[in-house]
Amino acid sequence: MTDNVIKFQRRPQPKPPRQTPPWLKRLLIVLGIIAFFVAAYFYFSLTGGGARHVPA
Repeated sequence: MTDNVIKFQRRPQPKPPRQTPPWLKRLLIVLGIIAFFVAAYFYFSLTGGGARHVPA
C-alpha cells in the first residue's frame, strides 16, 4: 500500500486570544500610578529638586 493518498482533514479550530480580566487591568493601572508617585517622591527627595526661589 502506498502513502500517495491525500488525507482530507478539518482545519484545527484557532484558539481565541487570551484576554486579561478587567480586575487585573485595574490592578495594573493602580500599581503603575503608585509606582509613578513613589519614583517621583524618591527623585525629589534625593535630588532636593523642586521650585527654586530666586530673590528679586
